[in-house]
Amino acid sequence: MRIVLATTNENKLREVREILGSDYEVLSPADVGVNVDIEEDGETFEENAIKKAEHVMRLCGEITLADDSGLEIDYLNGEPGVHSSRFMGEDTPYSVKNHAILEKLKDARGSQRSARFVCAVAAALPGKYTIIAQETLEGEIATVPRGENGFGYDPIFYVPKYKMTTAELPPDRKNKISHRGKAFRAVAERLARVEW
Repeated sequence: MRIVLATTNENKLREVREILGSDYEVLSPADVGVNVDIEEDGETFEENAIKKAEHVMRLCGEITLADDSGLEIDYLNGEPGVHSSRFMGEDTPYSVKNHAILEKLKDARGSQRSARFVCAVAAALPGKYTIIAQETLEGEIATVPRGENGFGYDPIFYVPKYKMTTAELPPDRKNKISHRGKAFRAVAERLARVEW
């Protein structure tokens, strides 16, 4: 199945291609001649995912998937949350963002460091409707960044079950348990049942 993923993030494109596997030809907006610059101004991950998927689908006329994901830290009242990619500015390197979060949590201990990754995925189907799925990965904020895999907040997101950050997990294991992996697989299962 051919789908467009409404993102310009090469890391996300690669990860989604790995998650969905060979049953899907995952194209970028540029591959179908669409320029993506959509303001993520929704109040929820779901609103942003729907907005991006439906906008790009209207431009290209193809099945379009989009996600909005982020990090919710309980000690920070759920921040950075829906503003995760824009936390401290969109052009701020994640190494700087991660350091700032660790600094904000320097006095947090044990369960005070609880956090989750959240991912909402929307699949906009031409002439039909939009499918939505939202999933989470529970964990905690590490005390120091660790690992070279992944991207974004992965080096500071610790998964107690594996005793590793998501940046230390092998990509195939991360994709099995991650918020993004679960949400994209849930949408793919529902896409497979659509009658065209």
